[in-house]
Amino acid sequence: MKKLIILLCIVCTCATYAQNNAEADIKAINKVLKKQRIAWSNNDLEGFMKGYWKSDSLKFYGSNGVTYGWKATLKRYKKAYPTQDHTGKLSFKINDISPISEDAYYVLGEYHIKREVGNADGIFMIIFKKINGEWKIIADTSS
Repeated sequence: MKKLIILLCIVCTCATYAQNNAEADIKAINKVLKKQRIAWSNNDLEGFMKGYWKSDSLKFYGSNGVTYGWKATLKRYKKAYPTQDHTGKLSFKINDISPISEDAYYVLGEYHIKREVGNADGIFMIIFKKINGEWKIIADTSS
């Protein structure tokens, strides 16, 4: 009986730890998204890009196909959103954040941009990976 009680205590402890760890991960991912939203709304595309993995392996998939690499993705954003009138004010609706593995999550959501040149709305799926202790977007598909 004692062994069963000890085993149940260990299982409950592990489950609680995993749940708390997932909650901390989701909180950290939401913090990255908040920083991105604020940077975007301040027409700070470089600040917005701090949420992305600064690597040639970053992938962004949008209506014009796949863009490879951090620099190319920033260049794409600067071309598509050249002024504050184009970046406007960004908001997100996060519909789901789910683990893929211990150090990766996918995020499903909607973006809404209120702006002078006409509002923009769409959906996205982004993949976050914990790299060197920081959550970074390694892949993004938006439409």
